[in-house]
Amino acid sequence: MSVVLILLVLTVGTGVVYWALLNHTVTANVKHEALLPTPSAGETSPIEDPSAMNPSPKDPAAGAPLAKDALNILLIGSDSKTSVANGRSDVIILMHITSDRKKVYLVHFPRDIYVDVPGHGKDKINATYAYGGPQLLVRTLRNLVDVPIDHVAVIGFEGFKAMTDAVGGVDVYAEEASSDEVYNEDGTEKWYNAVHVGMNHLDGAAALGFVRERYQLSKGDLSRGRREQAFVKALMLKVLSKQTLANPVRFAALVGAVAHNLTVDNAFSIADIYSQTLAMRDLRSEDIVFITAPITGFGTSPQGASIDIVDDAKMAQLSIALRTDDMSSIALGQ
Repeated sequence: MSVVLILLVLTVGTGVVYWALLNHTVTANVKHEALLPTPSAGETSPIEDPSAMNPSPKDPAAGAPLAKDALNILLIGSDSKTSVANGRSDVIILMHITSDRKKVYLVHFPRDIYVDVPGHGKDKINATYAYGGPQLLVRTLRNLVDVPIDHVAVIGFEGFKAMTDAVGGVDVYAEEASSDEVYNEDGTEKWYNAVHVGMNHLDGAAALGFVRERYQLSKGDLSRGRREQAFVKALMLKVLSKQTLANPVRFAALVGAVAHNLTVDNAFSIADIYSQTLAMRDLRSEDIVFITAPITGFGTSPQGASIDIVDDAKMAQLSIALRTDDMSSIALGQ
């Protein structure tokens, strides 16, 4: 995903040989598509429908000043194997980069959060992607958190697998045990990947099962979200390790895995990615913070589906934090 690409740029940006490889592979293979919605005629605000915005007009979040120079990038993990426009968004993360480029906050939205979807009533947030692709998901999130979304990056789950295998697998801590069935692509053979409590070494197929499992976990969608965060962090650490950076073959495989499976919006040029990440070259691991979008609990939709119920008050606080570029209180409350 694009956060891994950013880490690669941050880590190797000053290495001439590695940067030449990174730049050539990324430029030649990263796809650009129209992932951002086209503004409606006369639209002056990034918010699609103020009445659908989570904070009410009486809420302090309404009209909170919008900080300049902060950057919001929507990261989408899609279950589609073919096209950005197909499938569902199994991973939804809003990456907030502070205006001083000293902190990166990754806000994870559980896929079962029940939200207002423009033109479709209320539904799970991951269904939004199936209704109208990344453009509709952007519109939905803009209304939910009341912030502009500057860029979008999409990677299919085959990309997750390829990236994990490219770095030789990752070591991830599991809070709960689970197992899943794995088939060959032709469906002729089946085996089981077992995850035990504690550290697990996962290859690409096992990692995919790890981040998608929810039915065997105590808190369902929320537990899956915690697994996704743990996996992303483990992958980031492996990307930054000497095992990857000091191994030209492994490094080249990783760059290729990212580049061949990543699609970004048309305005998100490789030069933009490079310039933005150079401004963050002093980031430390503790400067990358994971946050989960707030819910009050679980429920059932009128159609009988399991849903996560938005915590309106805390979502308003998250909106203020994002708009004002002051995420400290939100991060401490996690």
